[in-house]
Amino acid sequence: MATEIKAPVFPESVADGTIATWHKQPGEAVSRDEVICDIETDKVVLEVVAPADGTIASIIKGEGDTVLSNEVIAQFEEGAVSGAAQTEAVQSEAKVEQAVVQTEAGAAPVVERAQVADQAPAVRKALTESGIPAADVAGTGRGGRITKEDVANHQTKPAAPTAAPLSVAVGERVEKRVPMTRLRKRVAERLLAATQETAMLTTFNEVNMKPIMEMRAQYKDAFEKRHGARLGFMSFFVKAATEALKRYPAVNASIDGDDIVYHGYYDIGVAVSSERGLVVPVLRDTDRMNYAEVENGIRDFAYKARDGKLGIEDMTGGTFTITNGGTFGSLLSTPILNTPQTAILGMHKIQERPMAVNGQVEILPMMYLALSYDHRLIDGKEAVGFLVTIKELLEEPAKLILDL
Repeated sequence: MATEIKAPVFPESVADGTIATWHKQPGEAVSRDEVICDIETDKVVLEVVAPADGTIASIIKGEGDTVLSNEVIAQFEEGAVSGAAQTEAVQSEAKVEQAVVQTEAGAAPVVERAQVADQAPAVRKALTESGIPAADVAGTGRGGRITKEDVANHQTKPAAPTAAPLSVAVGERVEKRVPMTRLRKRVAERLLAATQETAMLTTFNEVNMKPIMEMRAQYKDAFEKRHGARLGFMSFFVKAATEALKRYPAVNASIDGDDIVYHGYYDIGVAVSSERGLVVPVLRDTDRMNYAEVENGIRDFAYKARDGKLGIEDMTGGTFTITNGGTFGSLLSTPILNTPQTAILGMHKIQERPMAVNGQVEILPMMYLALSYDHRLIDGKEAVGFLVTIKELLEEPAKLILDL
């Protein structure tokens, strides 16, 4: 009996989505909870999984089609496996058995039985035909399961740097046109709106990172041993920004029409770069978090962004944002507001520079800081005071830890 497979129920902030990839085709056998389709929205990629063991009967919405919340995208036959799928599974199992026999006999191992047998039939077939060990393929499906696309992508990975480059005819002018993803289009719309709809201004300062670097070097091993988290620089910036937001409430506010909304909580977004584009997951109630919780939260967001697992709930809200261009070597930049927030802090590369200290020249690890803000709400005095507060707390971290 055919049952309907529907798109997930989208949050209110998401109007629709686009079918990004069908991992299964009509007639292919699927296992319960196996990922069969990815739907891309302007914020995240949502996975659609099989409701039970069975086969895809038909696909109603193809790749590139727009789908609405809870719209039917395919028909599913529960418990039914087509003859072709059965044959595929049997052949795949036979190849696995053959590979195991060859390995036990001393021949070069082709695949690992346990790892391959745990995959869906189509994936088992792809693995056995390619001769790629399942352990070598990074799974992007639910629970880390391997998809056919993972196997194909593994086969088409770029050659090692020593390989000869592809030859291109002299004078050839190559162009490639690809459609923007929904996320990239949404990022472009928001950035453009921020520059057109706000009175954005940026103020700069610099911070001596030597005190934090010395503290980190002294305690990082003990910190990691006790908390299971690596002590980085971001937790200091998040906690310093939180304290500065308490002192300058306008920087933590937003504009809603003709009203100013002052937020009595501190939800700080941390800009993370992913293959799909820039995303800003949010740390909630940072005033209640300790340094280990901040570090663990940022680490989890980075893993989720890498694996495409960030949920809409991870990225909604936020009262202030921190972005770290220094990760990529940026020495100075002017970050763009993440509206409706009214300010964003830009971190940059730590660079040793000669500095005048008590009449003497010292070489110190310095970082430029940039605060972009909406001048409609925040005056220059408040913006500069906010940035100076962060500078002072970072240069004297004891004040930050002791709440001075």
